[in-house]
Amino acid sequence: MNFQKLILPKFKCMNMSWFSAFTMITFLFLYLPASFSQERVLIDKVIAKVGSEYILKSEVEEEFSYALKQQPGLDEKVKCDVLKSIIEQKVIIYQAKLDSIEISEEEVEQQLDFRFDAVLRQMNGDESFFKDYYGATVSEMKDRYRDDQRQKLLAEKMQFDLLSSIEITPKEVEKFFESIPADSLPYFKSDMEYSEIVYKPSVSEAEKQKAFEKITSLRKRIVEDKEDFAALATKYSQDPGSALRGGDLGFARRGSYVPEFEATVYALKKDEISEIIETEFGYHFIQLTERKGNSVKARHILIKPEITTSDLNTAKETLLKVKTLIESDSITFEKAVKMYSLKNLPSYSNSGRVKNFQNNSTFFAADELDADTYFTLFDLKPGQLSKVESFTLPSGEKAFRLLQLNSLSKPHRANLKEDYHKIATFAKESKKMEYFYNWIQERKREMYIYVDPSFAACPELSEYVNP
Repeated sequence: MNFQKLILPKFKCMNMSWFSAFTMITFLFLYLPASFSQERVLIDKVIAKVGSEYILKSEVEEEFSYALKQQPGLDEKVKCDVLKSIIEQKVIIYQAKLDSIEISEEEVEQQLDFRFDAVLRQMNGDESFFKDYYGATVSEMKDRYRDDQRQKLLAEKMQFDLLSSIEITPKEVEKFFESIPADSLPYFKSDMEYSEIVYKPSVSEAEKQKAFEKITSLRKRIVEDKEDFAALATKYSQDPGSALRGGDLGFARRGSYVPEFEATVYALKKDEISEIIETEFGYHFIQLTERKGNSVKARHILIKPEITTSDLNTAKETLLKVKTLIESDSITFEKAVKMYSLKNLPSYSNSGRVKNFQNNSTFFAADELDADTYFTLFDLKPGQLSKVESFTLPSGEKAFRLLQLNSLSKPHRANLKEDYHKIATFAKESKKMEYFYNWIQERKREMYIYVDPSFAACPELSEYVNP
């Protein structure tokens, strides 16, 4: 699906450059770059002003450098578009301040923590490596980006307040569709919607006891016999990710772990080893190795009770009976989802419908499905159920699933009958963008904007030079 094909024509008639049109699309979802520049060269020269907001030459140079990496060979004239884009960003931020939109320090810190914790996790919590890589400590980098983060949050909040109430009517959807030239209508591949019931085998009490005895023995070897935690974790822990690192989980903030695990780890003192706890993953014991503010670094050993062949057969038989009940109309698929499917799957809260997170819809093209799912659905007609098949959960655990094909379309040109939901989504985004564009133009006419004479050759900025 080419989103730009559907929405850019409207903006071309507004005399927007390619850069501004692209900015209007992406600016609805402002972000701080995930990879921070190792050096930030500050050229202390103010080249523009929006109300009380200043724009430095360094900001334009940084944005241009970033664009150049994405598209080598860009002309220096693109800096005109870059500055125009930054001016529009400052318009939003300045208006947010005029409207007394507030961002708390706690919100800023939470976002900074989230972003830098994510970077640290990729580095296995190694702050010395972080410092070597970025040339600054985590604390110094947070200080460097604190104002950027505050402005980003201000702009996001301003945009949300402006756009959250915008809705689209069927008449507007139809008008939007009719405004698209026939030769610009996208060609949709065959796509499908499907639902799932995922049923996980229950572990027998005998296997639970075996796992508990094994982890009890491992804890005793560490606590009483003083064996090396990391060595035993590497050899015996059944958490494949952390076992390779001696059980080390790296730094994590509240909300990162399942409730039982989190309650335990946050109650520990440094180097303390917990009692054995049970979570949905199995049995653990945990050692807290470091605490920094609201973040903890811990290591653990996990032992999972084994699922036996008997457990698997019982689970499969249960789901086969569920399939029979659905096919005989004794129970609806949606009700079966609530009774039998795993509650921690996103589909559970969507009546079993599986969501495509690439396009935020429930439609999947054939090449967006994994091979097993595609071939399971391949021979079904809408409304039919699949065979009950074995399924591996993201955690690596075995389960069974039953799929239902909800809809299937053939390759076709976009049309309102088959693609109303998709077109309505694009129409709504187009309406938001048009409203937002017009809002910015109105604010620009009302605000004091100054641009340095060095940008006098930029046609779209000349009116702001020496006003």
